[in-house]
Amino acid sequence: MSIFAGKIALITGGGSGIGRATALAFAKAGSKVVIAGRRQAEGEQVAREAEGLFVRTDVSRETDVENLIRRIADTHGRLDFAFNNAGTEGNGKPVTDESEANFQAVFDTNVKGTLLSMKHEIPLMLKSGGGAIVNISSIVGMIGFPGASVYTASKHAVEGLTKCAALEHARSGLRINVIAPGAVVTDMFDRFTGHNKDMQAGFASMHPMGRAAQPDEVARAVMFLCSDGASFMTGQPMRFDGGFTVQ
Repeated sequence: MSIFAGKIALITGGGSGIGRATALAFAKAGSKVVIAGRRQAEGEQVAREAEGLFVRTDVSRETDVENLIRRIADTHGRLDFAFNNAGTEGNGKPVTDESEANFQAVFDTNVKGTLLSMKHEIPLMLKSGGGAIVNISSIVGMIGFPGASVYTASKHAVEGLTKCAALEHARSGLRINVIAPGAVVTDMFDRFTGHNKDMQAGFASMHPMGRAAQPDEVARAVMFLCSDGASFMTGQPMRFDGGFTVQ
């Protein structure tokens, strides 16, 4: 029997892309899935596909996150896995052209959203002995990327939050890691490259493997980080980037 069978898995930003692929992967493995996101129609569609529950949630609002965790507790009584995938790329610009509004929007979702999600997930997980949390970063969580200063800074912050939370709960039965993908074929990648196919091909070719990842590949890596195969991993970034950051 799958170690995921009968367990409760939460995926934020679960309405599309990596989140959708991960929700479906957990469901296929036998987990009961909760999808959280801001887009009602997309979230409800994934919930139907995964035979799970959708809770409309803006992770940058603490009252929304509190409601989400309350719904999980009321419906399932526990939480075993969480993939904090909600994020935004914002408007990519160099430092001298950045706006306060863009900084606030990106950090509210990527950083505050990750913090609030963990803040409220962790107590529910600990009530049943622990579990596994995976936060989402990016290759830019460890390198600089000209023209994407605020997004890059936000992903550095997510990795720092992950390390601190992991150390705080290392002996509690709760593991907290972070996945850092390179380019992934998603709507965000499409927006990031200005819907320009030549730019997408060029960016994909920067990865030593010569391509971008597919969402289901990232989903399988998230599942690994939640599995017993990663039982001695906590506070670690998994660079899932086709070799990009080892160049």
